[in-house]
Amino acid sequence: MRVRFGVALLSLVLLWLPTAGWAQLAPSPDAPPVSTAPPPPPDQQPIATFKLNVNLVDLFFTVRDKKGELVPHLTKSDCAISEDKVPQTIKTFVAETDLPLTLGILLDTSGSQERVLPLEQEAGSQFLQQVLRSKDEAFLISFDVNVDLLQDFTNSAHELAHAMNKAQINTAGGNGAGIPGLGGGPVPTIGDPKGTLLYDAIYLASTEKLNQETGRKAMIILTDGEDEGSRTKIDAAIASAERNNIIIYVILIADRAGYWMQGMGYYGYSAAKKIADETGGRLIDVGNNGPKLQAAFSEIEDELRTQYVATYTPSNTKLDGTFRHIAVQCGEGNKVQVRRGYFAMTPQSQQ
Repeated sequence: MRVRFGVALLSLVLLWLPTAGWAQLAPSPDAPPVSTAPPPPPDQQPIATFKLNVNLVDLFFTVRDKKGELVPHLTKSDCAISEDKVPQTIKTFVAETDLPLTLGILLDTSGSQERVLPLEQEAGSQFLQQVLRSKDEAFLISFDVNVDLLQDFTNSAHELAHAMNKAQINTAGGNGAGIPGLGGGPVPTIGDPKGTLLYDAIYLASTEKLNQETGRKAMIILTDGEDEGSRTKIDAAIASAERNNIIIYVILIADRAGYWMQGMGYYGYSAAKKIADETGGRLIDVGNNGPKLQAAFSEIEDELRTQYVATYTPSNTKLDGTFRHIAVQCGEGNKVQVRRGYFAMTPQSQQ
């Protein structure tokens, strides 16, 4: 299934426009009749209830020792959390190995990935077969001069693999030939994109697909890390993932020899690392090596099944929407992989 993010992409343009209100729906003809009975006596009036919003921060993280090995079996007493350098009281702490997982796979199908796309399809299909369980869900997006939903939410690894194997390299002219929209590739829908809408894809996956999901959410991006043509800036793309508590893993797969042969430099590493580090994920550089790519997927699978979940109520109770920095420590010498922070709630978000 190939569905264009046509409507979703408009949201990137509409960021600069006023938000329109929704029209009130007319009552259904099948709706029950409205009561005309007099109100009950004062002593039978319903008791007023008040909505209590608790600003609870939840953190999904992994811990590795000095040798880089995952550390299981930690308890709440082994870890400490601080927010903007102020210690916080941990409310809950659980080692999660089987919590449902919502996963987004983002596949770079721009021209620079032509030589490595078959490797991505083979290893990605195997990963989905291994990692998805009955209560998990995943979707697949490709990004190039467009952002396309190749497979919507499903727990079928077979459907996802089928969609992944149908993905094709797409440039503005459709593999370098033909007229966009006339058998030579879809018509670009954001301004005048130049080649690889990586940041737009992250923003759309975060705000249009994963924003309504709860629990563990992760995004795996197979790309060379280079963006060209996105309306979304890298910081806005990262913020969209942070607001929705999404961990991003970037598998950096790039045929670097191809860049030098074409007289171009390669600049994707630093951006890809920034995206992964700031969302609590990890960058894994595999070059164009098939076995390394398979090993990268295995590492991600292990991390997703060896996570801790901790929650706390911030001591800073201001509803100001500011960014709060988080630090987690779990034993001396251990390295904690966690998102860099979160955006505080606002009065509007509590309504």
